[in-house]
Amino acid sequence: MTTKNIFNNLPTLETDRLILRKVTLADAADIFAYASDEEVAKYVTWNVHKTIQDTERFIYFIFSRYESNSPAPWAIENKENGKVIGTIDYVMWQEDHKVAEVGYALSKDYWGKGIMSEALEAVKTFGFEHMDLVRIQAHCMAENIGSARVMEKAGLTYEGTKKKALLIKNRHRDLKGYAITK
Repeated sequence: MTTKNIFNNLPTLETDRLILRKVTLADAADIFAYASDEEVAKYVTWNVHKTIQDTERFIYFIFSRYESNSPAPWAIENKENGKVIGTIDYVMWQEDHKVAEVGYALSKDYWGKGIMSEALEAVKTFGFEHMDLVRIQAHCMAENIGSARVMEKAGLTYEGTKKKALLIKNRHRDLKGYAITK
């Protein structure tokens, strides 16, 4: 399977509580609701959204990723209320090496409920079954205990901490690395 087959026509994935689907412009208010939260933005590489226009720019960036057949996010829609409560995606895919890295963000209202582990499980299964992946990896800032728990709950194993691995928001961050193999 090639990136064109996957990301240009991003498939919808479904779990017990979630629908993972393409992001649409109609999702702007829902995305802004969590992306404008300082606590949500604390451990991600992007800055907090100050205006709905920031969110719309983010959505148009996602559209450009879909159009260029590049890895792009699934919206995480809560089946119970139809709201988009986060995103999850393969932020990197080395197709020749059969390796990909996953990243995600979730509304604070849904932290600690197993939502992101459920979404990650669906994306992980999709990667192994439809992208021919042999390795799926993820990183989180060393102090992001919640994200580390998500990865562990989804079966990823801690591989170590990279010291000052990325400059994020004007500060070099230590990153904890996790992975699972097929």
